[in-house]
Amino acid sequence: MEESVRWLTPEEQHAWRSFVRLQEKLGGRLARLLQTESHLSAADFAVLVNLTDVPEGRRRHQDLARALEWEKSRMSHHVARMAGRGLVVREECAEDGRGAFVVITERGRAAIEAAAPLHVEAVRALFLDHVTPAELRTLGQISERVVAKLDGDA
Repeated sequence: MEESVRWLTPEEQHAWRSFVRLQEKLGGRLARLLQTESHLSAADFAVLVNLTDVPEGRRRHQDLARALEWEKSRMSHHVARMAGRGLVVREECAEDGRGAFVVITERGRAAIEAAAPLHVEAVRALFLDHVTPAELRTLGQISERVVAKLDGDA
């Protein structure tokens, strides 16, 4: 039995493509700004933000990969590059010989502390200054609902 495809309506297609284009443009602009002004890639910034969001500045390798939605190999390669620049270190897990932690260094903390003000100003200028408080609340609600569904499907 052949299932029918639920094609997007013109309104759905317009909203979806606009959303994707917004992500592409906003992500690209933020990435270029970060690279130019702070010498951090968007991926570096994402890793450092995730590490500064936890009290000890350390996360299990696989938990960090899961939080970023990255494959294990991408995480390993990127952490190795960041470690080579002194932004993070990799520590073996004493309780679990197979596990490892990614830990932010003082150099990594200094890099994220320098980049964060640039990033937040760019987020304001490129996005927040162009939406109303009501639109922002709606976007937050939509985002939380879709993320919860995606997390539940994982």
